[in-house]
Amino acid sequence: MQFTEAYAAEDIVLQTARSLAREVGLACVTPGAGSVLSLLAAAGSAKAVVEIGTGTGVSGVWLLRGMRADGVLTTIDVENEHQRIARRIFQEAGYAASRTRIITGRALDVLPRLADGVYDLVFVDADATEFGACAEAALRLLRPGGILIVNGALAGGRISDPAARDADTITIRETVKAIRESEDWIPALIPAGAGLLAAVRS
Repeated sequence: MQFTEAYAAEDIVLQTARSLAREVGLACVTPGAGSVLSLLAAAGSAKAVVEIGTGTGVSGVWLLRGMRADGVLTTIDVENEHQRIARRIFQEAGYAASRTRIITGRALDVLPRLADGVYDLVFVDADATEFGACAEAALRLLRPGGILIVNGALAGGRISDPAARDADTITIRETVKAIRESEDWIPALIPAGAGLLAAVRS
C-alpha cells in the first residue's frame, strides 16, 4: 500500500493544497486515490464532472488533470472558506476560472438543480450518512457509461466487521451493497486511500 501511494507523485500545488487541508482539519484523498480519479476521468474522456466536497482542492486538481482540456468541474461544498482556498489552488495549478463552477451549499440542496443525464463523472467525498442519497442523485445526473466514484467506501476498515454498527459504517455498507445489487451499475471496490467505490452507469 505504501508503494502504491508513493507511486503517485504530487507536485508543489497538490502538496500545498494538502498542507492547507491539514491546517483547516480536513481529510482529503490520498495520492493513490487521487491518481485513480485522474485515471478514471481520462479513461471516460470526462468533460462534465460533479464533485461533492470541494475541500481545499486536492481531489479537484486530480480530477481536472484527467479531464478533457475543455472540461468543466462543478464542485459543491458547504464551506465557503474552503472553496476560497480551492479557487486559489485551481488557479495555481494553471486552470482558468472557466474550468470550474464552484457552488456553495449543501449537496442535497444543490444536486436537484443540476441537469439530468449530462455528466460524465460524479465524485462523492461527503458525509458518509449522505452516500446513499448522493448515489441516487448520481444515477440521475450521469449519462449511460458515466462513472460514480465514492471516497471512504471501506469505512476506515470497518466495512467487513459485523460488530461495527455506527451510523456511518451502516450507511456505507448499505450503499456498497445496494450498488452491487443494482442493475443500473457495474461496480468495483478499489482499495486505494480510504477505499473507492467506482461504478459505471449501465
